[in-house]
Amino acid sequence: MPFDALLNMNYRLPKNERLHSKKLIKELFDKGSSFFLYPFKVISLDQPEATVNQVLFSVSKRKHRKAVSRNLLKRRIREAYRLNKSLLQDGKSGKKVIAFVYVSSDIEDFPTIQKKIQKVLVKLTDGSKKNIKDNEE
Repeated sequence: MPFDALLNMNYRLPKNERLHSKKLIKELFDKGSSFFLYPFKVISLDQPEATVNQVLFSVSKRKHRKAVSRNLLKRRIREAYRLNKSLLQDGKSGKKVIAFVYVSSDIEDFPTIQKKIQKVLVKLTDGSKKNIKDNEE
């Protein structure tokens, strides 16, 4: 990747890219499609009218009793997404609403979480391309 392209990349995760709307969260969990890629359950829903991809990060209180461990995992997941969200934005698919639900009872290290997030984002972009191809035929 050229150096100029690296300078123009936006590695921020502003509030408008985080999912807060209760109505949209309910719609995501009711109508969204999901898949597992350990340690995540990923739920996604296409939002053609949205201007940016929105994400939600969740860690179960039942599996991680201490808030310290839940917050640690959410920070690691957020950071991995923030650094790799360009994989999702490079795809020419429509905007998505995505929930990352951490399902493992173990506390994974950051490199492991980052690799899994990269695989999830690639799968989300590939899946949307397959849907586009199916609609064209």
